[in-house]
Amino acid sequence: MIKNTGYRKLGKTASHRKAMLNNMATSIILHEQVKTTLPKAKEVRRVVEGLITLAKANNERAAKDTLKDAAAVKKLFEVLASRYANRAGGFCRIYRAGLRQGDNAEVAIVKLVE
Repeated sequence: MIKNTGYRKLGKTASHRKAMLNNMATSIILHEQVKTTLPKAKEVRRVVEGLITLAKANNERAAKDTLKDAAAVKKLFEVLASRYANRAGGFCRIYRAGLRQGDNAEVAIVKLVE
């Protein structure tokens, strides 16, 4: 019996959370890393890994639903899908980057694995 398969709410409404995670996923695909808080990093990793899996399956239509940027979709399907063709999963890695000075929040860097 599997329990607790939900997601973090991150103190946002559903639409705000979805938009934020989609924007962060676009930034990770374009720049291959992003610096954010640890809970957001753990959630955006789920989104990015799903997008790369869609790219490996050549499902461009579903990926365009999440990524609104044409350059990000192009890079996802032309560069990242071929880079991770032989990798089963674990396309992102989260590095802890200490505490933020203003509010002492735990900060992390999400990077795509080489």
